[in-house]
Amino acid sequence: MEERYYATGRRKTAVARIWITQGTGKINVNNRTVEEYFGEAVRQQALMPLTALGLEGEFDVWCTVKGGGITGQAGALRHGLARALLVANDEYRKPLRSKGYLTRDSRMVERKKYGQPGARKRFQFSKR
Repeated sequence: MEERYYATGRRKTAVARIWITQGTGKINVNNRTVEEYFGEAVRQQALMPLTALGLEGEFDVWCTVKGGGITGQAGALRHGLARALLVANDEYRKPLRSKGYLTRDSRMVERKKYGQPGARKRFQFSKR
């Protein structure tokens, strides 16, 4: 049986579960091809770890993403893909780390505060 490597990636409120195997470069996201699921620019962003290592066409990627929007899901896919490649081969750590693909982007939407219209916005001050 072929080796399957698993990793989880997160970005904003999106979570991606990634399985990679040695293969021909097929990439499925939520049972659809990556071309169907993501737009061109976001797709390039999501597959950066493979292009940085020059491994396009060497791994089959199967993943499920939940939560967030398209950008968050692409970021989660990128994070998870980098972590899965690391499980497959530890020698990829240095190039992936130097490009910043192993770092979880911790920026989240700040919560709305009570008595205010948003996280930072205040109602207009009235002198009289």
